[in-house]
Amino acid sequence: MVFKGNKVWIQSDSDGNPIHKDGKIRLKYRLDQDYEYWVNPQHVNPLDEPNRVKNSPKINKGSKQKKPAPRSKKMSQPVEKPPENAIALFTDGASSGNPGPAGVGVLFKYREHEKEISKYIGIATNNQAELEAIRLGLSEIKRAEIPVRVYTDSAYAHGVLMLGWKAKKNLELIIEIRKSLSRFMDLKIIHVKGHAGLEGNERADKLATAAIENNR
Repeated sequence: MVFKGNKVWIQSDSDGNPIHKDGKIRLKYRLDQDYEYWVNPQHVNPLDEPNRVKNSPKINKGSKQKKPAPRSKKMSQPVEKPPENAIALFTDGASSGNPGPAGVGVLFKYREHEKEISKYIGIATNNQAELEAIRLGLSEIKRAEIPVRVYTDSAYAHGVLMLGWKAKKNLELIIEIRKSLSRFMDLKIIHVKGHAGLEGNERADKLATAAIENNR
């Protein structure tokens, strides 16, 4: 693909459709580089549209071309740690098309135990996939007396479930999750920055995108 006049690689599903995350798509300038970028898809064009490249901003002679500022290598971000006896639940959702083929990823951590779920959920939006990942994760927890900390990089899911945001869509799913939340004695949903090196979040992301790719 082409991004701002430069050839780039785009993460896509097996049909070549870009995989969306929070309305953006992931790209690299070289496959072997560590840095990756999340950009608005409307700024990315196929290689067979040369006019798009020709119309990119010209650079004055003698001036140095500014390269996009590389994202720093992934560093673990400081996040609220769960209580020692708590279940840590990392959730993520992805949609190829938004709406389009969608998948969810869930990672459970409880003491020395771990469990992963990678599930294709059919055609859905990214927000629906994010919510479904949380719903699915909570449904797998049978002991409501154990503290639970849910980690999500979706500001939307965190807002409608924890901050009282008024939702106009996905109401049935949101209501179902809120009912599920009420059965736990000690539960908190924590918003984290996506693709910032948080190991659990990165694994949930891979599980979600793998669910889409494996369904093709």
